[in-house]
Amino acid sequence: MGRTRPKTRKVKPLITENTVEAAVPPSVPALLEKAQELIVQCEYELAGRFARRVLEREPGNVEAKEMLGVTQLETGELDAAKETFQSLIPPNPGAPAIPPPSAHLYLAQLSDDDPHLALKHYQAAVDILSAQLKGKERAVDPVGPGDDEAELKRNIVRALIGMVEIWMDPSYDLCFDPAAEKTCEDLLNLALQTDPGNTEALQTLASVRMSQQRPDDAKACLEQAWSQWKDLDLDDPRLPPIPSRLALVKLFLELALYTPALLVLQGIMATDDQEVEAWYLEGWCFFLMAEQAQENGGKLDELTWEELARDARDCLETCQMLHVNQEHPDKPLLEHVRELIAKLEALGIQPSPDKEGSDEEGGWEDIEGSDDEDGDVEMS
Repeated sequence: MGRTRPKTRKVKPLITENTVEAAVPPSVPALLEKAQELIVQCEYELAGRFARRVLEREPGNVEAKEMLGVTQLETGELDAAKETFQSLIPPNPGAPAIPPPSAHLYLAQLSDDDPHLALKHYQAAVDILSAQLKGKERAVDPVGPGDDEAELKRNIVRALIGMVEIWMDPSYDLCFDPAAEKTCEDLLNLALQTDPGNTEALQTLASVRMSQQRPDDAKACLEQAWSQWKDLDLDDPRLPPIPSRLALVKLFLELALYTPALLVLQGIMATDDQEVEAWYLEGWCFFLMAEQAQENGGKLDELTWEELARDARDCLETCQMLHVNQEHPDKPLLEHVRELIAKLEALGIQPSPDKEGSDEEGGWEDIEGSDDEDGDVEMS
């Protein structure tokens, strides 16, 4: 008698409340939250998919369109990004009555071939943000409106600075307009009225003062800007972003203020020692100091021009290596780095045999304790 084959019983799936919940598609707020999270993580393509899922369900969702535009911008789809942001501006069908100011701000940046159009978008953003700020100021809400107001003010200032930069850009005819200087003054006055002491506005004002051949006024602006954050801890959220600090360094270098420039760079590199532009600016700074030392009898701050030149060579070699390894997009920067290295090579300046063992910290102490001619501008 053969063995009987056991009957296989089909196991019915156990349907629970959790199973039903799992089958329900994620809500629109959940999808938007995930898209925003992915944008913060620079996962732009995936964030774009989540934004599109929202738009499939709610074609007019403003927040999803904004996020989609950002992801397109970040992935290089500039025409698509421009179309997405324009869809948020009246009289486009489906655009909100009051468009999000960010749409105008992004369109201003995407209109670099038409400065007049860019200025219109910046002005529209300023008008919307200013109306929002007035609403916040009128609202009686003791539960923490401060952060929102501060962010609105910063965004207004950034838009105003964007307008100043267009007026000052030598690649546009606007900078030759007789009204350019007064327009920039008025825009920056409005920026500092909106957010007194704003460091970005003060740095831009310093740049304007330099273009007006008023270096002492420019130094005063930079002193005021730097003094507001130079003593903050590196993890303090009030610290300006690295690009803003790099811009400050460039202004310091234009004014031959090498000590504060190196101090700002020291803070940047303590946060990110892979920052290509920081290494470039530090190398450029040491190069300029070496030139000044040669003019002053061979020494500056008790350092010989050869020592300063070697520091410049070390920084520039590091910059070149990082630039190549990271496939950095700034080609002119790399060209200048190689040009400076060639000049140092011609002077017989070689890289330090052991960069790790170099006395960089000792050099910093000498620089910080210096009483050179730049020290008469107190950055404190």
